[in-house]
Amino acid sequence: MPSDLLAPEEGLPEPPPDGPGLFGDAPGAPPTAIPAAPYRVLARKYRPQALDDLIGQEALVRVLRNAFARGRVHHAFLLTGVRGVGKTTTARIIARALNCVGPDGQGGPTADPCGVCPECRAIMADRHPDVVEMDAASNRGIDDVRELREALRFRPAQGRQKVFILDEVHMLTEQAFNALLKSLEEPPPSITFILATTELRKVPITIRSRCQTFALRRVPEEALGRHFDRIAGLEGAQAESEALAMLARAADGSVRDGLSLLDQAIALAGADARVSAEAVRDMLGLADRTLVLDLVEASLRGDLPAALARLGEAHECGAEPVTVLQDMLEQIHTLSRFAAIPALKDDAALPEAERTRGAELAARLSVPALARAWQMVLKGIEEVNAAPDRLAAAEMVLIRLAHVAEMPTPGDILKRLADGGAVSAGGGAPAPGPGTSQGAPVLRAVVNGAPVAEAAPAPAPVALAAPTEWRAVVALAHGVSPLLHAHLLHDVHPVRVAPPLLEIRVRPQAPRDLGAKLSALLEEKTGRRWTVALSNDAGEPTLAEQSATAEAGRREMARNHPLVLAILDLFPGATLEAVRDADTDAYGLKPAASSEEEEAETLPDFAPPDAEPVGLDDMPEED
Repeated sequence: MPSDLLAPEEGLPEPPPDGPGLFGDAPGAPPTAIPAAPYRVLARKYRPQALDDLIGQEALVRVLRNAFARGRVHHAFLLTGVRGVGKTTTARIIARALNCVGPDGQGGPTADPCGVCPECRAIMADRHPDVVEMDAASNRGIDDVRELREALRFRPAQGRQKVFILDEVHMLTEQAFNALLKSLEEPPPSITFILATTELRKVPITIRSRCQTFALRRVPEEALGRHFDRIAGLEGAQAESEALAMLARAADGSVRDGLSLLDQAIALAGADARVSAEAVRDMLGLADRTLVLDLVEASLRGDLPAALARLGEAHECGAEPVTVLQDMLEQIHTLSRFAAIPALKDDAALPEAERTRGAELAARLSVPALARAWQMVLKGIEEVNAAPDRLAAAEMVLIRLAHVAEMPTPGDILKRLADGGAVSAGGGAPAPGPGTSQGAPVLRAVVNGAPVAEAAPAPAPVALAAPTEWRAVVALAHGVSPLLHAHLLHDVHPVRVAPPLLEIRVRPQAPRDLGAKLSALLEEKTGRRWTVALSNDAGEPTLAEQSATAEAGRREMARNHPLVLAILDLFPGATLEAVRDADTDAYGLKPAASSEEEEAETLPDFAPPDAEPVGLDDMPEED
């Protein structure tokens, strides 16, 4: 080859070498830069790799260990639990445990996969051909399940066991579930199914019955706090205990959510890598727990200026009004537990401020008062979420809380009135007089759709125009012929009931064969022939009219009862919802008096009930 073909073109500079020369880089050449590894978030970096790494799931770990030790590993698992508790992580650990061959390549299924064999490393890197993960949320149709069933026909390509992990399995369609059912019940020996879901109730019972179900529990706050503290140390950060506690509470039992928050808190810490409680509070938009306790105490003692001032401070610090109310709800729940179970003040798991100051505050409050505050704040959270001005809505909740702080609870009202005492709150109410009788009807007071009190007002005599026998006739049709019973109740006026003769007046809307149907029913039920005659006489009111008259009488009597007047005065929004009388029948009528009772009522009183007894010696002598 001519030498001029190897020389560079004339007038052109020599091209730089493609790489280092035979004896290394040329003198003065810049060193080759090594690209930095991409950052891995804490939730992925510290994902559990073995059963012992799972926190808060002791029952699951114990069952799986025993199953592998005894060779009783199920062919289908169903893992359920809230987000971020380790469902998919557990599924991958089970897949490694089924396929691990050990460092020497001779091992079998084990609850402690080695992590160094080719099978374990491939599964950990998400590149094992026999471990298939499918997101049922995006692959939820019957065609996707059919493809999965086709894959079941082939034996594992590399590992010992082919594992199919179906995440969010509740998202599958009904047809997809039906297509999966048979394969799930009788899979080939080398196939294992692992289903994961956050909505167990949406998984058909036919699927659940074919799986071994494990409910992964929410991780307790204490365990989350210790876990976050350890990871923060590994990351070279120092976190205050209060900051870790706030992160654990915000995680709500989810390890993944908590680690994402911890990741954000460490990034927020800056150069000193110190995660402070104040920084975490600002990051989460929370109010200081001491401030929340001040807010609850001021509201429940009726100190409205102090309550509004503390809410303003929380808002200036960046706390959302709805978050403040949620924190108040949590504090009221804690106080209610203290009030119901005083021994909880010695629980070392609770913060010191809540164990001392909270227990002292709970001792001054009653459970009914705290329960009322809980309901008001719970309702207030809904109002704040729907309000255009959330701060104003939160202030209205505090105003209502402070307004009712000094008011007695409905139970206190009833107790005081029953004891003959007067109740004064916003005008007061008279106590029932000594002559007021307490009868069987029950009064139910309702405020904004919620019952606030029940009481027993005095009974009033109800005039019953129709005889009891007609009620018995109508009752025979109840449950036997609903249509006939409805007509007898609303469209028939009884004229005379003299067995076996029955005279009635029917309204025009009643069917023409009503008399014949009633006669047949009476004969069937009593065993004797009855004559049902249609009359033009006015007769008595229908049974429905009698019932309405009796109800109106009870309601009128209840409205004038002193206890009702007291409740309506204390609760302006209260309404009389229903008056129940235990002595009435299904039609709201009292039983008719017997002939002996009627005769006794007509006889004159020979002496007043408080008359002194008279002996024979006191009798006047006859002339």
